[in-house]
Amino acid sequence: MTTGEMPKPTTATELNDPAAPRQSPKQVGLRLHRPPLLTNISAARWLLLAIVAASIYFFHGFLVPVLAAMVIALASWPLRERAAHQLNLGRTGAATLLVLVLVCFLLIPIAMALIYAFRELRDWINWAILINSSGAPTPGWMVELPQVGDWLDENWQTYIGRPGGISEIVQLVSGSNIGAIYRGAVTAGTLAFHLALTLLFMLITLFVLYRDGDKIVAQIDQVGRRILPDRWSRLSRVVPATISSTVTGMTLIAIGEGVILGVAYWLAGVPSPVTFGVITGFMALIPGGAPLSFTLVSAYLVASGSPVEGAALFIWGTCELFVVDKTIRPVLVGGPVKLPFLPTFFGLIGGVKTMGIVGLFVGPVLMALLVSIWREWQRELSEEEQRQDSKLIGLE
Repeated sequence: MTTGEMPKPTTATELNDPAAPRQSPKQVGLRLHRPPLLTNISAARWLLLAIVAASIYFFHGFLVPVLAAMVIALASWPLRERAAHQLNLGRTGAATLLVLVLVCFLLIPIAMALIYAFRELRDWINWAILINSSGAPTPGWMVELPQVGDWLDENWQTYIGRPGGISEIVQLVSGSNIGAIYRGAVTAGTLAFHLALTLLFMLITLFVLYRDGDKIVAQIDQVGRRILPDRWSRLSRVVPATISSTVTGMTLIAIGEGVILGVAYWLAGVPSPVTFGVITGFMALIPGGAPLSFTLVSAYLVASGSPVEGAALFIWGTCELFVVDKTIRPVLVGGPVKLPFLPTFFGLIGGVKTMGIVGLFVGPVLMALLVSIWREWQRELSEEEQRQDSKLIGLE
């Protein structure tokens, strides 16, 4: 190639001349440069989305113990601060101490409940053996039940009251339903094993949260301020305030109702008032559980020949429930975040229906976040309207 044959640089005249041949800016040498189907940023986003979806799929079974650990950690965080700083135990020492206290708090009541249940089961077995050996008449309170008393008396004398009746029933049931009994035992064992694993995972997660909670919160705040720089400081404080108030309120209310109604059961002459008081306390955690408990006990008293005690227990439980629901519960549960009654109620019911006992605390938190976002939006709209009104006034 001679000097004359070499390509000449493009001049400004050639650029302005439409007839002049021009080289495409996308052409590099003899090959055309085509843009990639996915840029680096798009590929990174899709990869991150795939990793998050895979993580949710593989670890969704740990959601309940992790949420339970977060609820307990947020509710008891002031105790962790006192143990770490005032007692000079440090982060690891405070985490170990609080986890051991929680284990004792869980294991001791469970052990006592199991011992009491085995004792009651032994009494029932001894009673069944005695009835099976010599027979027994129909209990008086069962005969006096309206509409069904005679029917119960007839069936009692036919199947249970005569000697050897209970053994025949047990043999008949166990012989024809041995497969169902076996499957029920296997299912019960599986559920117990799953519950034990859930409790173990919760304790491990709780220890990590107690030890490294400060670092985790700092990292979450850093990301939150990057995503929501103007609103994160207000929205992020709704979660711990709601969880703390909900746990404190529901726990205190459940303990109070269990003790008060347990004493009422004892005064009314209910058998095993301690057992029914504990059951009522657990039922009080669920909306509508406490009124269902004392209503059933009152119906039992009326049916067993104590209508005055049953009516008095029902009136006392109704008055106590009215005072708690109208005065104490709104202050303890929705007070710090000023959550209205309807979102609190829907949060409790929806949480229990979806996630069980953990949903008692997760449901109100979600409702509190929704209410806070709504209030934040309303505040911004009001400020924008005020600015527009100020501009209109200035123009006039």
